[in-house]
Amino acid sequence: MSAPTGVAPTPLGLRLALGAVGVALGLYGAWLLWSRAEPAQVLDALLWAASGVVLHDAVLAPLVLVLVVVGARVVPRPFRAPTTVGLVLLGSLTLLAVPVLGRFGERADNPTLLDRDYTAGWVAVAGLVLLGVVVAGLLRRRAQHAADPVAPDPPDRPGPAGR
Repeated sequence: MSAPTGVAPTPLGLRLALGAVGVALGLYGAWLLWSRAEPAQVLDALLWAASGVVLHDAVLAPLVLVLVVVGARVVPRPFRAPTTVGLVLLGSLTLLAVPVLGRFGERADNPTLLDRDYTAGWVAVAGLVLLGVVVAGLLRRRAQHAADPVAPDPPDRPGPAGR
């Protein structure tokens, strides 16, 4: 099923190939889990995976939707894209950092496992993300005003002055 010379593969073909590789790797992982783990461990893994789906659909997705609705009304237009990028970065980083921020796995007999102040590191990164959002928003606002210095910012929603 190779493409003729000089013809690029179609996006659909690439998606199908990538999907097939993903399914094959998932099946291999499931086989490894089933063949090498105790039944209780398999059940724990299934519960862990299902709880991730439930938490995403019941907590994370609605929270993001509320943030988007509120943000669209509160955040000025030039800051919206940088704010979105900042929230995606900070949300992803926070989800990845939950185990160390919660100090899960800390053991008194091995103090080298979690040997730093991970909260201070997260706060530092959050501050850098916030700084990046503010700088990007200010640059976008300046570029917007430089492109059209006489036109005022358009109102986000019609009001008494916007009719």
